[in-house]
Amino acid sequence: MSVRARRQVPHDEHSGPDERWMASYLDMVTVLMCLFIVLFAMSTVDQEKFEALSASLATGFGQDPSEFADVAEGVVVPPELIDEEGEPADPDLAAAVKEFDDLSALRERLREALAQNHLEADVTFTIDDRGLTIGLVSAETFFDTNSTNLSAKAVAVLDTLGGVLVDVPNEISVEGHADHRGAVAPFPTNWELSSGRSTQVLRHLVEAGGLPANNVKSVGYADTRPIAEGSSAAALAKNRRVDIVVLSQVKEEVRNLIPSVQSSKSGP
Repeated sequence: MSVRARRQVPHDEHSGPDERWMASYLDMVTVLMCLFIVLFAMSTVDQEKFEALSASLATGFGQDPSEFADVAEGVVVPPELIDEEGEPADPDLAAAVKEFDDLSALRERLREALAQNHLEADVTFTIDDRGLTIGLVSAETFFDTNSTNLSAKAVAVLDTLGGVLVDVPNEISVEGHADHRGAVAPFPTNWELSSGRSTQVLRHLVEAGGLPANNVKSVGYADTRPIAEGSSAAALAKNRRVDIVVLSQVKEEVRNLIPSVQSSKSGP
């Protein structure tokens, strides 16, 4: 019978607990220390350097010019899109700024076309949360008295406006208004008078101006939406009007920001 030899433990072998885990622990502590140093450095970043970095990154992504310093040439973030902490503002605000700029550019194109034909005094422009409103000043300038027939001045103005609006993809609302006085025959009420005038403007824009019919609508508001109070001749004239509204196509949250964008651009 054989006897299994006992395993002899060398006298110089360490018989205490295994401490190799300390090497991994020390490595982890070192990494954590480096992490906290980096976090501390980021929390005390120089604001000017941060803004310069932000502007440089914006340049690479093709944003608009800004007053912030930039180390590269090109377009950067505009100041109205940067909050007080130097961070990019709400994307809805950026969309509102772009929409306002697009509507402003259209307004200038229309003004320039009217000015070339000496017709700019007969039209007003308003930008708000609905879009761009082109106001035909005083119904008497554009229609015969108590009539829906377009005057020669109206035809000239509409032909000029139509030459620009024909390329606009937005929906257009032609809106007729009347003053608070009662209608006179042949119109039973101001509803028929206001809607009849807006329809004549729409027809001319579509039939003579070439605007796509599926992009244009006609609305009659009678005397329900006055823009001037009182019964003076001037107030009544302002309320007898036809508006051509280039409707904004952006979402409601963006449209609601357009008036504040306009105020910030207009200044105090």
